[in-house]
Amino acid sequence: MLDVASVSIDFGKFTAVRDVSLRLSSGHLLGLIGPNGAGKTTLLRAIAGLNAPSRGHVRVLDQLVGPGQPVLQHLGFTPDTPAFYEDLTVGKFLTFIALGHGLPAHETRERIDFWLEKVWLSEKRDTKIKALSRGMRQRVGIARTLLPNPTVILLDEPAAGLDPAGRVQFRELLCNLRDQGKALIVSSHILADLEEYCTHVGIMSGGALVRFGSVHEVKATHEAGRCRYTMHLASAPADLRILLGDLEGIESLEFEGLRVRFRYSTDASAAATLLGDLVKRGLPIAAFAPDATGLEDIYMKAGVGQVE
Repeated sequence: MLDVASVSIDFGKFTAVRDVSLRLSSGHLLGLIGPNGAGKTTLLRAIAGLNAPSRGHVRVLDQLVGPGQPVLQHLGFTPDTPAFYEDLTVGKFLTFIALGHGLPAHETRERIDFWLEKVWLSEKRDTKIKALSRGMRQRVGIARTLLPNPTVILLDEPAAGLDPAGRVQFRELLCNLRDQGKALIVSSHILADLEEYCTHVGIMSGGALVRFGSVHEVKATHEAGRCRYTMHLASAPADLRILLGDLEGIESLEFEGLRVRFRYSTDASAAATLLGDLVKRGLPIAAFAPDATGLEDIYMKAGVGQVE
């Protein structure tokens, strides 16, 4: 559904996007992460047909993306600060957008009602946009993007300004779009949210895509055969450090009360053998499990700095 092939974007002597390639199919939802200035927004604008690539190309549904190309009707893009006609009401603004997309008049009202309900703004239909909070304006921007029913959806910091309840509802909306077979890219600094709905992860730094793949693939690469385990004890023997310190393969031991953390092999058989050895040594183990690898762990291990 989306093919980004060796795309680079130059602004004079500055290269904002460097040789980025990625492909998404139906039902793929890519979480795009990286520090400010990494090139995420510029890449999204190129995919949306707003910035022409200096090199490479973008195809949607196997059609080349470019100014005036019919394929643009299959693309939806919400920037981090959507633009509005602020003196229009929410309903009139979305009607204007529907007319611009050539939607039939008999469908327009139904679609507007549908998407206002989905972004929790039905009661704001007759409110002028200038009177809305930032979070509500963000929701209008998302409704504006989804109104023409695009196939490929690009969202740049869509959760900015949303309150906690709004973020939960927004995650549900994204999951629904993903399950409908849309292809989505969501750029966000809220990594905990991305982790709940992404099928793929892309990490950008210095304009380059330094890591890309399915969540499973990226996590497997990150773990590289070893991961962190957490063990909870019912009580702590006086010689706990000695008991654990001479076990082969255990690294990076951390002690915090009755909780012990360490790195060990991801192999299930090896972990089972280790657990058996620990029980034989008399440790009163209440819980023992590998920690789930999160996007924050993957991001920090990628060496591109903290999310700003």
